[in-house]
Amino acid sequence: MNSAAVNSSGWKIPDRVEVVDSHTGGEPTRVIVSGQPPLGSGTMLERREVFRNQFDHFRSGVINEPRGSDVWVGAILEKPLDPRCLTGVIFFNNASYLGMCGHGTIGLLVTLHALGRAAIGTHLLETPVGMITATLHDANTVSLANVPSYRLHQHVVVTVPEFGTIRGDVAFGGNWFFLAERSPEPVAPNNIERLDRLAKAIRRELWDAGIRGANGEEIDHVELFGPADEIGADSRNYVLCPGGAYDRSPCGTGTSAKLACLAADGKLQPGQIWRQASIIGSQFEASFQWQGDRVIPQIKGTAFITGETVLRFQSNDPLREGIRS
Repeated sequence: MNSAAVNSSGWKIPDRVEVVDSHTGGEPTRVIVSGQPPLGSGTMLERREVFRNQFDHFRSGVINEPRGSDVWVGAILEKPLDPRCLTGVIFFNNASYLGMCGHGTIGLLVTLHALGRAAIGTHLLETPVGMITATLHDANTVSLANVPSYRLHQHVVVTVPEFGTIRGDVAFGGNWFFLAERSPEPVAPNNIERLDRLAKAIRRELWDAGIRGANGEEIDHVELFGPADEIGADSRNYVLCPGGAYDRSPCGTGTSAKLACLAADGKLQPGQIWRQASIIGSQFEASFQWQGDRVIPQIKGTAFITGETVLRFQSNDPLREGIRS
């Protein structure tokens, strides 16, 4: 059977693309095992741009409906530049490409272990935003030292139609976040529709007001907080992801951004544990250490394999490149 889709460089999506799926606290990760496009030999940031500019149809085909959904995060494995690293990795979702992904890293390590490619112990990984350290404690438990995280803007004020004035911080935890000080809506699993409307409205207002991350980057994640009912948790969050879905996990990069804000305010001390619950009740255990004026977050969570799948790309399938929004 002929391959399904061709880009301008002549590369074709294979008929068969092998993936391993997992979930971390309810949030799924799809690791591409075979069939990925050639991204060259540059840095992970450079390869991510090759992926974005030349092979976006592959991203859409493997992660969007009908083979995936808005909630999925994908991971492509790349040969690292630094020989000390277990692998390089580029994370992506239904809308775009990520700098880093905490839940995805946990799912990635659990997947590589299941495939016999990662031993119990500590490993280095190359990402587009830098090198990270991840420790596989057992077949399902991973802790990671994330990239340096920090608060860029404090007490940012936006006025959101229907919801009123919202104050919060802008912080980096591997991706850019707006973290609301108080949510005008209950952060509860029976209120997801309203939280979704609120978070999307905040993101639009931030964009329209010209509020950006460093170097003009879009603040594409919004994080809302409320009290947690879960035993041992310090708070519950709702996280809007770039593609419009909410994070089922507590969000590793979002929790990193939260730690940066807590540390900057003196509300959390180095090594002190912060337990972040997600909107569905799953938890990450988090702490930090200072590195200059930034923090190095430590995030610990669990992931479980949910499937080993061969995705098919038939040449006569009109939706072989996925349903693009």
